[in-house]
Amino acid sequence: MSTHNGEIAVYTGSFDPITLGHLDVIDRASRIFTHIVVGVGINPDKQPLFDQKERVDLVEAAVAHLNNVTVRRFQGLSVTFVREQRARVVLRGVRSLTDIESEFTMTLANRMLDSEIETVFLMADAQYSHISSSLLKQITPLADDIALGKFVPPEVVKALRAKLMKN
Repeated sequence: MSTHNGEIAVYTGSFDPITLGHLDVIDRASRIFTHIVVGVGINPDKQPLFDQKERVDLVEAAVAHLNNVTVRRFQGLSVTFVREQRARVVLRGVRSLTDIESEFTMTLANRMLDSEIETVFLMADAQYSHISSSLLKQITPLADDIALGKFVPPEVVKALRAKLMKN
C-alpha cells in the first residue's frame, strides 16, 4: 500500500473495551484520513478487564464496516508504534477538560520523543463524552442489553456480560 505519511493516522489506546465513543472517533477520522491504524496497547498502570487479544478481537469486530481501518496490537511507546506504521499523525479522542489536560502532557512528551509526529485531537460527540471503562464496569451488572448498547457496540455487550457475570 503506497500512501503519503500524512494520510495514515494512528489511534492508540487500551480499548478495554472499545466504546461507542472510541468508535465515533474512529468513524469520523476514517473520513478525514486515507487509513487509520488502531493500536491496541498495554497500559502498565491499568489492570485490564480484557486481555490484549480479546481487545483486538472486539475492536476488529466493531470496525469491520470500515474498509480503511486496520487493528494491530502493540507494546511500548505510542510514538515508536506510529513510526513502525510509517505514519506521522497520532489521533486522540478527548471527552472532557480533564482528558485535555492529560493529553496535553502526553503530546508534549511525544513531541520530545519524536518531533516529526503530530497529534490530532477529535472531540468526542457529546452523547459519548461520559463513557469510560470504569463506568461500564459499574453499570454492566445493573443494565439490560438495550441500555448497555447505548455505550458499547453489540459485540462488546456480549463480551462484557460474559466477563463480568462470571465474577
